[in-house]
Amino acid sequence: VQLQASGGGLVQTGGSLRLSCAASGGTLSGYSVGWFRQAPGKEREFVAARFRSTTTHYADSVRGRFALFKEKDSNTVFLQMNSLKPEDTAIYYCAAGLPILSTVRTSSGYRLWGQETLVTVSS
Repeated sequence: VQLQASGGGLVQTGGSLRLSCAASGGTLSGYSVGWFRQAPGKEREFVAARFRSTTTHYADSVRGRFALFKEKDSNTVFLQMNSLKPEDTAIYYCAAGLPILSTVRTSSGYRLWGQETLVTVSS
């Protein structure tokens, strides 16, 4: 399975973007899918994850503004980002894997990583 992230771009503070993580060569069924980001000069951090097909988890910094969802029978996972702030500026990555619940927020729990997509939020 290969992942392709897309949807990044330049947006003003308060704007919205929708990132996509499309899988090819296989299905995301049964996988957990996560989004991580890395801002300049900072370490990669957890953003959101869908643990298998059960629960969805968010970083405190994005809860209430971001929504991760997957359309039924689709092999694409979306990250809807609303009320964007300059601090959301980062390279965003999608990942898939089989982490246990306690590691769903850690990058080490994912073995498949897609290409990055850049999100820039201007003030």
